[in-house]
Amino acid sequence: MKRRRFLASATAVALLTIGLTTACGGGGGESAGGDEAGGGVLTMATSADYPPYEYVETAGGTEEIVGFDVDIARHIAEELGYELEISNIDFNGLIPALQAGRADFVMAGMTPTEERKQNVDFSEIYYDAKQTIVFPSGGGITSPEDLSGKTLGVQLGSIQEELANELVETVPNLKLSPLNRINEIVQELKSGRIDAAIIEDTVAEGFLANNPDLEAVEIPEEGPAGSAIAFPKDSELVSEFDRVLAEMESSGMMEELIVKWFGDRAE
Repeated sequence: MKRRRFLASATAVALLTIGLTTACGGGGGESAGGDEAGGGVLTMATSADYPPYEYVETAGGTEEIVGFDVDIARHIAEELGYELEISNIDFNGLIPALQAGRADFVMAGMTPTEERKQNVDFSEIYYDAKQTIVFPSGGGITSPEDLSGKTLGVQLGSIQEELANELVETVPNLKLSPLNRINEIVQELKSGRIDAAIIEDTVAEGFLANNPDLEAVEIPEEGPAGSAIAFPKDSELVSEFDRVLAEMESSGMMEELIVKWFGDRAE
């Protein structure tokens, strides 16, 4: 049984630009930084390889970053009177981009771990999910213990990489293969260069639907879970984003977006 629910209020995301600019009110052309809300540009950083949270849509011959997180970010930017710009970078570069002042916020299905909280501020968790082990059909993996002697793919800088590093300490002869993009991990898996991968279940289900030669097993939940929005330390935007996300939850808009992007997987 899959568990999906919106958890309290959250924040919105923004960073760098990759040729995608979505006008959502306001006008300025300068990053919000720590200025008063409204009248400028919010830059959102994301790693657009994580459907349905964020991915590059190429239909119609143009490239556009779309997804659950993107819809939330667009709505919040509009409500606060900002224009939104989005940049697609590798996941492990998102927090450094915030710290360097190249983004106002990050939204990328990011889990607010204690280690990350030392470097950035987070919104409340806005969506809950589970982690799965994805492997070729018939691989006989039923739990993390079955990864003994295998090579495991994970995304660099992700909560999955942290989980895998913990498994290395308890699972004999487990080797890790960190990669930048989820689609790269899936290709490595299908080619046989890795034996399994840890991928969030919501994301994994999309790949499983398109690759019937793969299957997955859920990992028992331990430690931090869920997605939150990251900001530079002491950002004045946190409270504003949380306020709008709380309104989205109470109005039912967040549930509508969950159904739109996750369908019956949100049950």
